[in-house]
Amino acid sequence: MARAAESPVIAPLLEWFDEHERPLPWRRSTPWGVLVSEFMLQQTPVDRVLPLWTAWLERWPTPTSLAEAPVADVLRAWGRLGYPRRAQRLHATAVVLRDQHEGAVPEDHQALLALPGVGEYTAAAVLAFAFGRRSLVLDTNVRRVVARTVGGAAEPTASISAPERALAEALWPADDARSARWSAAVMEFGALVCTARSPSCLACPIQEHCTWVALGQPVAATGSRRQPKYDGSDRQARGHLLAALRDSSEPVSARTLARTWPDADQRRRALTSLLADGLIVRSGRGRFALPD
Repeated sequence: MARAAESPVIAPLLEWFDEHERPLPWRRSTPWGVLVSEFMLQQTPVDRVLPLWTAWLERWPTPTSLAEAPVADVLRAWGRLGYPRRAQRLHATAVVLRDQHEGAVPEDHQALLALPGVGEYTAAAVLAFAFGRRSLVLDTNVRRVVARTVGGAAEPTASISAPERALAEALWPADDARSARWSAAVMEFGALVCTARSPSCLACPIQEHCTWVALGQPVAATGSRRQPKYDGSDRQARGHLLAALRDSSEPVSARTLARTWPDADQRRRALTSLLADGLIVRSGRGRFALPD
């Protein structure tokens, strides 16, 4: 059965990308560099990732080099990028790549999904951006562009549904190289033009094909989803405790940690969760350190 004709949004958006693509270094990197970027970019803006990604690849240019590093060094290098479990899982992934994949990132969807911290999105992104393969790279920006252009909705649903995945499957170009380029283009377009707030519709190269514009840009049926408040949260408490350990070359006492966060109950919860996650370990009576 012949495949349907390519959507009219593909060619103009690819032309837009040819002119407006940002020179992000991981786009010209190794599969390992791409995988590292995907771990770092989870819920983190590009400008915060750029300097750390560059320093990281200079220090650990291969999975094996990272696998052989102490976890404590990895957590210190991750610094204040946020969500330190990503660093922990990236290190665990490097160990798996060294031990099970001859130190290389696999070009196989199921093998990628088996890596610690790699889900459907990350596996699809690595296949597309590292290996030039056709895969449905459905991050928030991509889903928003598809929801507006094809579905006529201001925002995508909270989670990816089977109909949404089928819609993307029909939209993505059939050719591997063109599909991979499209994945990068639509992601860039969602980040720079078809943004969540104040989209630049007048500068949109596919405005005439956009169902959302044709319908008069209806607002989302529900309010926009907001990130939980960070200030004063348990997550912030965790960050303060972890920072104290990162900044010390020796184990830190509970008394010293008490000075990093004033709320005793919240500090106790944060400490317990960090221990449970394996991000810190006990080091003698009443002292704590980063894992080896």
